[in-house]
Amino acid sequence: MRPFELTAPTTVEDALAGTGTFLAGGTTLVDLMKLNVLTPQHVLDINQIPLLGIETGDGLRFGALERMADIAAHPGVYPAISRALLLSASQQIRNMASIGGNLLQRTRCSYFRDVAMPCNKREPGSGCPAISGANRMHAVLGTSDACVATHASDVAVALVALDAEVVLAGEDGTRVVKLAEFYREPGETPEVEHDLRPGELITEVRVPRLDWAENSTYVKVRDRQSYEFALCSAAVALDIRDGRIADARVAAGGVATVPWRLPGVEAALRGAPVTQEAFEAAAAVAAEGARPLSANGFKPSLLRRTIVRALLELTEGNR
Repeated sequence: MRPFELTAPTTVEDALAGTGTFLAGGTTLVDLMKLNVLTPQHVLDINQIPLLGIETGDGLRFGALERMADIAAHPGVYPAISRALLLSASQQIRNMASIGGNLLQRTRCSYFRDVAMPCNKREPGSGCPAISGANRMHAVLGTSDACVATHASDVAVALVALDAEVVLAGEDGTRVVKLAEFYREPGETPEVEHDLRPGELITEVRVPRLDWAENSTYVKVRDRQSYEFALCSAAVALDIRDGRIADARVAAGGVATVPWRLPGVEAALRGAPVTQEAFEAAAAVAAEGARPLSANGFKPSLLRRTIVRALLELTEGNR
């Protein structure tokens, strides 16, 4: 790790007036600094700023510095969000990591994290060796010829499924952006991962009220039971009435360059009976447009099966 200057602003205004890299829980930033993937000269520790609070009345609101463990354990947080948080990391990391920082975490692509290798995210124009290299964990949706790295956050998948928004503070004031629109597919500029402008700070996360979001879940498929990133995941919420699905929310992780909302699957579920056959028919469209690589051709099938598994778990008492 290279030397750096550390300051600790106590207000949002002071933080925005500074120049440097924001430090929240540090569970991603410190790792990347140790690897020299990120080498900021000035780090702004924002943990003294009162960006806290969990509200579960008319929708949900999380201050950006709320810790993942506290949100997961809070009554009234929708099950898909709680489960995604609990499955995302060890208890120690959940105790440290902030919700805002989790949404901004960088990819776990091994080429991005190895400064001896080229990487278009780290050094634009240097190349993407994952396309022809070790790519079992990489994306099959939302990829480009410049990048195939998956997005790492679990909870972002659940939040995208539930139409969450982030509140961003900057020198020009505050703006609200839907999380699904906040993230950027790589295209020809994989170094641009989101819509956070220079100097901006996430101050809170909002989830609109959805009365049937209590009937939601998050399923994560991975190589080992704990402390592992998703090969595939699915966040699902269902509104079931009279044995049929009135409405649905579905998003996937581990298979795309951003948290991947699946409107085609949602549309296929609406009006469908609560049966495994209907779930399989809806999930059949989940991987449309997928571009498998040499070692991850199993992911489209795994995505379909993960969605069906989540739907079956969620409707066990309704079939």
